[in-house]
Amino acid sequence: MNEIFVDVLLPLPLPNLYTYKVDKSDHNKNITKGARVCVQFGRKKLYSALIVNIHNTPPKNYETKTILCLLDEKPVVNEIQLTFWDWISGYYMCTRGEVYKAAVPSGLKLESETSIIYGEKEVTDKLTPLENRVLDLLEKEKTMTIKDISSATGRENMVPCIKSLYEKDYVALEERLKSGFRAKTEKVAFLNEKYSEDSVLHELFDSLERAPKQLKIVMSYLAMVQYPGKQQAPVVKTSDLLKKAGASSSALKALADKEIFYIREKETGRLTVADNTLQAHSVLNTSQKKACKNIVNHFKTRHVVLLHGVTSSGKTEIYIKLIREQLDKGKQVLYLLPEIALTAQIVRRLQSVFGNLVGVYHSKYNDAERVEIWYNLMGKHVAGQARYSIILGVRSSVFLPFDNLGMIIVDEEHENTYKQFDPAPRYHARDAAIMLASLHKAKVLLGTATPSLESYFNAKNDKYGLVELNERFLDLKLPAIQIINIKEARRKKQMKSIFSPQLIDNIENALSNGEQVILFQNRRGFAPYLECRQCGMVPRCRHCDVSLTYHKQHHQLVCHYCGYTLRGPFTCEACGSTDFRMMGFGTEKIEDETSLFFPEAKIARMDLDSTRSRKSYERIISDFENGNTDILIGTQMISKGLDFNNVKVVGILNADNMLNFPDFRSHERAYQLMAQVSGRAGRKKEKGTVIIQTSDPNHYIIKNVLDNDYTAMFNNQLEERKTFSYPPVFRLIRINVKHRQYETVEQGADLLAQKLRSVLGNRVVGPEYPLINRIQNKYIKTLLLKLEKTKSISWAKQQTIEKIAGITSQPEFKSLIIILDVDPM
Repeated sequence: MNEIFVDVLLPLPLPNLYTYKVDKSDHNKNITKGARVCVQFGRKKLYSALIVNIHNTPPKNYETKTILCLLDEKPVVNEIQLTFWDWISGYYMCTRGEVYKAAVPSGLKLESETSIIYGEKEVTDKLTPLENRVLDLLEKEKTMTIKDISSATGRENMVPCIKSLYEKDYVALEERLKSGFRAKTEKVAFLNEKYSEDSVLHELFDSLERAPKQLKIVMSYLAMVQYPGKQQAPVVKTSDLLKKAGASSSALKALADKEIFYIREKETGRLTVADNTLQAHSVLNTSQKKACKNIVNHFKTRHVVLLHGVTSSGKTEIYIKLIREQLDKGKQVLYLLPEIALTAQIVRRLQSVFGNLVGVYHSKYNDAERVEIWYNLMGKHVAGQARYSIILGVRSSVFLPFDNLGMIIVDEEHENTYKQFDPAPRYHARDAAIMLASLHKAKVLLGTATPSLESYFNAKNDKYGLVELNERFLDLKLPAIQIINIKEARRKKQMKSIFSPQLIDNIENALSNGEQVILFQNRRGFAPYLECRQCGMVPRCRHCDVSLTYHKQHHQLVCHYCGYTLRGPFTCEACGSTDFRMMGFGTEKIEDETSLFFPEAKIARMDLDSTRSRKSYERIISDFENGNTDILIGTQMISKGLDFNNVKVVGILNADNMLNFPDFRSHERAYQLMAQVSGRAGRKKEKGTVIIQTSDPNHYIIKNVLDNDYTAMFNNQLEERKTFSYPPVFRLIRINVKHRQYETVEQGADLLAQKLRSVLGNRVVGPEYPLINRIQNKYIKTLLLKLEKTKSISWAKQQTIEKIAGITSQPEFKSLIIILDVDPM
């Protein structure tokens, strides 16, 4: 029999596949593409690798190792996924290993961990107290991981101590494979089937007269399941049975020992099961029906359709109608959302129509839950759980193992949170979804009230179909927008802290009428920075070139880039003063000030600091929906498609920090954010009111928002992008060069720019220092490649990779970190 070899993909940032030999004892096993195998890579490390190819050809330039074991009888990744990963790797200029690491839940990537084993050698050396403590622990436990030892000793860095014990031969090290996923189980009990006949059952009652607790368990079981009379005894959860009987587990164990009951472990899902009460899908109005018909017609000739509908025009109802059509064809649907905050609200709407066919996938789910969703899509769902036909999720959902995808909906397609920034792959979920759909021969619907320039440009140039929905649902009017000149208000001393008098009046009127208010500021924390009153010094991060943000709740200064923290009281490093003034304001300060002006109002804040867990998102949104919160304060999270019935007033407290950000997309994003957050007002009842506070009321973007004129904003921005060679007319690749040494970054970036210009000419811009030019003690210099859409981007990418490889092969630049970001946001 010929030897069998497999090319495997490792979850490591390596460019190549690696070939391993299949042990002869495994030849008859089901070795399939997409299944996992355990392999040794390097001297000690063990990894779960994915089989990508199976063949009979040994590699020529290295000796093959044998796979340690097969982990799967069936593939955990399908052919379309592997093809999709190849595209992600090629387009976004990263390795396939990086894609594998990002795409698959950690619970499916078995990892090795070092175990410390007690050596039982007589101690003859003088040991430190810590070394003695570790040996005492190991003598008792025999085997512990480094993490276990750190936890037991209360010391974080135990590596030097363990290294010392290892060198003295008092401990041994062992590398073991650790599985990240265990199926969730529960104990269930069921009656021995011989008691299904009444006569035998009565005999059992008589035999248990002297064991009243055991008899109570039997009687409680019969009451719960209405048995006998069925062919097979039903199972019940042991916890439910014992609770009903008021008995202890020892009584149940006694029944199991007598073989009256059997106790088993039953796998249960971690995933939430929807209420089985389904609602009928609401009837579309005339505009929605027309839009739906146009979308279907466009899909006959186009792969992608852009649905441009004003806020509260009923886009979600159109999505539901189209989802129903796909399910009727037996197809799967992926519904992408830009923000986890949105899933809490929309999942209820979808589950009310489609029930348990809806699955949710995002990073706030723990890893075991994500593995269960992965298995569910592969048909490995637990008993009693439906196989999902609809997945509602954020950007990482594009990597799930779909096998019959019919449509992808990208809701709020303009959002920059669809872009993965770090680590690689730095993909854009909208663009990746379009490629994924093409592999499945599926359709893509992009929906938004404020399209990205790229999508609208493609629609206007007939690459995408375009359907517009210009009326709000139930003919509700768009909110009335007031522009408040806070520069003038401050000059006239009319401002009350951060509030204009007009905003105060509108909030008071809304609250007195039992209506709700949203206050928007796209900056978290209490104050963006502190300034010393004596010398003007601003506290800065030690590791990043950025000022520290003040968080009042914990009385600390925090770097939002690396997490560096200073706890109060604060002292000026320049002059020793403790007198600081707070500059600017974030959501935390707005919450503080709002509670002073409106002490009777119930106030909530929704930003990164207040939504660390999945349940915190759901709680904040649910409380606001149910009227338990009067005023909701938040960052851009609250602008993304949330649907509230009773919001009368929306206040945008500072439009200027959005308009004046040094980025070519800042005006587009400012329009989108202001238009979107304005759209939260007056969605179900009477016309809402939006107050925009700005120091520049004549700015053209402010006027575009006031007139709800997306087209004017698009045309103006498109002309600027053409003039300065930016997307959607040109493609961008950003190259960040990083190093701890300033001189190394300077020299490396300059040399790279010189090499790239030799082949790409004036398409290379820079190198320049970005706005924040040091993060986590690494200096950064940036180059931009501006590439015409009419030219082959593949050639430019290949040249870029070759030039980077040439530089990093030089000894002085070997430690340079060079990061490629295709289509940066």
